[in-house]
Amino acid sequence: MPINYEPINGQTDVATTRTLLHEVIPLTGTIVSGTYGTFPDDDNIKNYSHGQFQSVYDYPYLSSSANHIFDLSVGYDESSGYSGSAGAIQEKKKINMYNQMSQVLLGYTGSTSTVRKFESDLKLDGTGSMNEVFFVNLSRLLTKDQIKKGSFSITLVTGAYAAAGPEGGVITYTDQAASDTAGTLATVGGDYGVLTSGTGASALTGGVVFYQAGVAILTASAFSGSTYGPPTTFYSDGSTTFGTVADLLTGSAISGACDAFRQRVQNIQFNNTTEINSKVYFCRAPHNKFNYSSNPTYLSGGSIRVKNNTRARPPIAYITTIGLYNSSNELLAVAKLSEPLRKDPTNELTLRVRLDY
Repeated sequence: MPINYEPINGQTDVATTRTLLHEVIPLTGTIVSGTYGTFPDDDNIKNYSHGQFQSVYDYPYLSSSANHIFDLSVGYDESSGYSGSAGAIQEKKKINMYNQMSQVLLGYTGSTSTVRKFESDLKLDGTGSMNEVFFVNLSRLLTKDQIKKGSFSITLVTGAYAAAGPEGGVITYTDQAASDTAGTLATVGGDYGVLTSGTGASALTGGVVFYQAGVAILTASAFSGSTYGPPTTFYSDGSTTFGTVADLLTGSAISGACDAFRQRVQNIQFNNTTEINSKVYFCRAPHNKFNYSSNPTYLSGGSIRVKNNTRARPPIAYITTIGLYNSSNELLAVAKLSEPLRKDPTNELTLRVRLDY
């Protein structure tokens, strides 16, 4: 127990800070297809019996060292031209996926029976909707608290499909217009920004990214924005050839559409954000306090015990530990100094203790 205590003034001795840490996360196309096993049956790709989405790992998913990277899915709105296509596969699931993601990320319109649609701008005014989309749900392990605004980019291969994979040009979509002060819109699912291929009137819109949710949504037309697109052959699963994105989204299962998307991802990159909230306590040691060691052998008979020296000596101590107590003098936290600090009646110390949470 300490000999005495020094009260902390909540107005002058306590400060609250927030620190944002960023980390660059690169996800290359070789990770999501072709590295582990033979495409499309890669060992790091997991499909589920419910058939609603596909999970991607950085190692074979049965490995104890595998980390979940993201989930993929597709969907389209009931008003889409794809809806009601003859022989459509998993149409109801694709429509439900679109409605579910829209409800979670955008919420409802004025009527609670109508969900908003994903749009290619920051207005949510009911125009420019993206009715057919690919969903990339990034793992919280990678995004942390959120994706840093203005740092997201995705590069897609836009050429025609061949046996070894798509060939031809690429196009990169980024949220370069987004920042902490502009270029985003706050919705039910958090802030989102638009993914474009550049700036100016010639820039193409490829989708949107939701920063706090860690979700990127690519419109089906995102593959058509280069001199190589739209491709004449979008994908082949070995038994069926899909000439266009429309053919793929209506004629294949969700897992098949996710396979085609994976093979066309050349690179995904962003900076994540880790928010560290801190409370800083300024612990003050006045010149007339904490000059005696709390070690019981420091004093003997009311005098400072100094080996082989009988002369009177001024008090001196070395501070090694700081304890934070509540109003009942119950110890709540302990901070250790990197090295002992000399304390005597001729000096005063202010020690800064930071608690992160």
